[in-house]
Amino acid sequence: MGILKKNSNLLLGMHQFLDLLVVTAAFWTAFWMRGLSLNSSVPYLFIYILSIICCHISLRLFGSYDSVRNQKFSQIFSKIIKTSLTGTTGIIFVMYLLHMDAVSRLFLAFFTLSLIFFFTVTKSFLYYTLRYNRHRDYNTRKILIIGTRSRAVELITEILRNPASGYRISGCLETADQKESVGNIVFENIAITGTMDDFNNILLTEAIDEIIFAIPLKKIEKIHEYILFAENMGIKVRIMPDFQIQCIMYYPETAKIYIDSFLGMPTMSLSSAPSKDTELLGKSIIDYTVASLGVIFLFPLLLLISLAIKLTSKGPVLFTQTRCGLNGRHFTLYKFRTMVANAEELKKELSSDNEMDGPVFKMKNDPRITSIGHFLRKTSLDELPQLFNILKGEMSLVGPRPPLPSEVEQYHLWQRRKLSMKPGLTCIWQVSGRNDVSFDRWMEMDLEYIDNWSLLLDFKLLGLTAREVTFGGGH
Repeated sequence: MGILKKNSNLLLGMHQFLDLLVVTAAFWTAFWMRGLSLNSSVPYLFIYILSIICCHISLRLFGSYDSVRNQKFSQIFSKIIKTSLTGTTGIIFVMYLLHMDAVSRLFLAFFTLSLIFFFTVTKSFLYYTLRYNRHRDYNTRKILIIGTRSRAVELITEILRNPASGYRISGCLETADQKESVGNIVFENIAITGTMDDFNNILLTEAIDEIIFAIPLKKIEKIHEYILFAENMGIKVRIMPDFQIQCIMYYPETAKIYIDSFLGMPTMSLSSAPSKDTELLGKSIIDYTVASLGVIFLFPLLLLISLAIKLTSKGPVLFTQTRCGLNGRHFTLYKFRTMVANAEELKKELSSDNEMDGPVFKMKNDPRITSIGHFLRKTSLDELPQLFNILKGEMSLVGPRPPLPSEVEQYHLWQRRKLSMKPGLTCIWQVSGRNDVSFDRWMEMDLEYIDNWSLLLDFKLLGLTAREVTFGGGH
């Protein structure tokens, strides 16, 4: 079973679980509104189980789990009405067969109305959230296709036919001897953006999530070098079936090789990023849940810190900076301002005092830090605004810290693989000495996290981070 199919089944299961919660909420809301008791002679627990079965069948019957991409909300609302009425009708029919005449008719009316209300709230939220994300192009994966002939056209056709998959085509590359074809259209609006001579530069300068070889591998010289380059950057590689597949059969340094399905087409995949799809989805759910609760419960603290910054130094409350996220995507990172307003200008004068090796700048006793800034950094409270980066889908609770674009430009190839996973608020480096660790060791820690990632590791790092914050281990 391919990754897309597994993810689809997982999302379907989550949707069904949400509907189970809706039916449960509607049932007990009606039970409470009618003032009923479980001690009565009517077996309401049995009716509760019956309501779940009947509503599930009704949801399936009216196609409630079909893709909503090409539906209007009026169509979805129509399904909600039909589902609720049919589900209640099914319950009444079974009760009639079992001669259960003592069930409150008013309870059934309340149950139907509650179903309609709760289904409308949850499904409208899902519908408009998905619609908003599609318009903003959130959670998409950029594909670079190698090849321009029939196999590539077949692949492009499937991707364009399935926009809900989230895949977006960056362009197509031709073989090195076809420079004159650059700029030509392959299919619809997808063009040839370069040749294999441009392969390395494109991966270094653009945010590419996956590469698909849709060309006979024997036509590409030194194919294993291109595969190795992508592997070292942590970019997933797919290869469409080819009798010359033995051309690249080598032992990857970090990537795992497996047979996978891409929009129904079999491919061989090489990936050096975590491929635990169920756990990764769980990681995202935890991120959004914790970030949402954090913003709500810490809102008074956020206001207090904002006021303290405003009263103790000139300048904005928030410090914003462009950072590199997943596979090199640029995003705006938020932090509470802990330095004087012209800190970036003063940085050049302090370059000789840098206490870190590599392309990063760190000073323990940085003179640019404000009085309140020392406290915020010591307690890591300056990082709290990044909860909004998590809610925007740009960061995670745990993951390699997002670097500056200027730092990434100086990375060695092996170090760029840290961009193969979404950046986070904390990672191994944050709980292992920070400024006392060399730059190369820092990068090794980030790759160690990626190679050994699990939800258990995330929980462990969050616990260690909480200890660092409590005892003021930040810099």
